[in-house]
Amino acid sequence: MYAIFTTGGKQYRVSQGDVIDIEKLDVEEGASVNFDNVLMINNDDAVQIGAPYVAGGQVTATVTKQGRGKKVEIVKFKRRKHHEKRTGHRQYLTKVEITAISA
Repeated sequence: MYAIFTTGGKQYRVSQGDVIDIEKLDVEEGASVNFDNVLMINNDDAVQIGAPYVAGGQVTATVTKQGRGKKVEIVKFKRRKHHEKRTGHRQYLTKVEITAISA
């Protein structure tokens, strides 16, 4: 059984027990989070597809860690002009463990 849900402008395909990194949520570690924007639920023999969301579909997860992702380096370079500019960005992330999928 798996589900596809959306949070933070991205879509995730998850099964029960999966651990994923999502955009930062303002929730403390150990708390439970419910995602109601479920796009699809596949239950081995039955597939439910929402229009746009599955009615009554819900993905429940537990927050395991708040942190930051790997650094992304941005380099701007102009040849023969002695110009090089470097910047970086580290995205704030929340690590969640999927505990239940309900239709």
